[in-house]
Amino acid sequence: MAIGDGHGAPVHRARRDPEGRRRAIVEAAAELIVEEGPGDLTHRRVAERARVPLGATTYYFSSLEELREAALQRLADRIDEELRGIAEELAAADGDPAVLAEALHACLADRGQVRADAALYFAAIRRPALRSLALRWFDGLTEILSAHTDPDAARAVAVFSDGATVHAVLHDEPLDVAALTHTITTLMRRGTSRSRSEGRTG
Repeated sequence: MAIGDGHGAPVHRARRDPEGRRRAIVEAAAELIVEEGPGDLTHRRVAERARVPLGATTYYFSSLEELREAALQRLADRIDEELRGIAEELAAADGDPAVLAEALHACLADRGQVRADAALYFAAIRRPALRSLALRWFDGLTEILSAHTDPDAARAVAVFSDGATVHAVLHDEPLDVAALTHTITTLMRRGTSRSRSEGRTG
C-alpha cells in the first residue's frame, strides 16, 4: 500500500513491503553505477535515488561494499536476460551469424548497457572476487554459440564481442551491423568448417 509524500508521489511503507524497498535500493544503486561508475556510490546518493530514508540503506546492507556488490549482481542478471533472448533468436534462425550481429549491435547501441558492461569490467579489475560477474557475458555467449559452431570459434566470437564492447565504450557509435556481421560470420563459419573436416577424418 502506498501513501502520498506531500508531492503527489507514492511512498511504500517498508513494513508492508520490505523486499520491495530492498529491490528499490539495489535498482537505484545499479542506476548510479551505470551513470557514474561504482567508485562514486554513496549511501546518501542511493537513498535519494531510491526515495527512501538514508537509514534504510544501512538497514538492508551492512556496508557500502555489500550494496555495491548487490547492484553489480543486478547488472549481471540483466546480462543473463539479454543472453536468453539471443539464445532464442539464434535457435530460431539455426545459428545464423547475421542474427547474432543484429542482436549484438542492439546491445552496443544501448549506451546504458555498454556502461553497465564497463562497470562490471572495472569492478572485476578492482576486486578479482567479482570477476565471475564480469565474465557472465563471455561465458554465456560462448555456451550459446557452442551449439552452432565449434568451441574455439565460439570463444573467438565472445572475445570479439568483448572487444566490440570496449570499442563502444570509447566511441560515440558502435561498430556497424555490416562490420559485426562480417567478422562474426567469418569466425563462426571457420569453426563450422573445421568441425566438419575433423568429423570426416575422425
